[in-house]
Amino acid sequence: MVDESVIAAAAGLSVTASLPFLLYGAWIMIDTETVTWTVLMRHLRYIGAGLVLTTVPIVGWMIPRLFVNLSGIAVIHAFLGVQAYALLAFALTGIARILQAKRNADAYEDPDVDIDEIHEDMGHWRARLRAGVAGFMLLWLCAWVTGLYRLYTLHIASMF
Repeated sequence: MVDESVIAAAAGLSVTASLPFLLYGAWIMIDTETVTWTVLMRHLRYIGAGLVLTTVPIVGWMIPRLFVNLSGIAVIHAFLGVQAYALLAFALTGIARILQAKRNADAYEDPDVDIDEIHEDMGHWRARLRAGVAGFMLLWLCAWVTGLYRLYTLHIASMF
């Protein structure tokens, strides 16, 4: 059987490996002046890979073992992670409306369409998306740091 520390390290590496995907996916949207369907799909491929690299270890390793090593830092780590995913869900409520409005206005095919003129609530949806994504990344980073600390204290420091 594989030692628990090896699996914990693999989970930590997977979550750590997701960071470049999440950051590059965000950079695609920040760097693009007009979001076409091709740009959106490229962005979603990177974000999807980052979320899979983060979510699979959470569901497969971290959640089942949360109460085994329950401590104050575990609670903080879990709280930050849950809040990060809550803000991601909040962002998705904005992106779903933006996607629907842009598809209805054929704004992905016509780059000359002013996105703010498509719907009266577009500014609200975009603000919701920005706040959710920024909050997700900030809380994800905090959860990642606390997770690395837990990995060190539970599995690495005990080897020495």
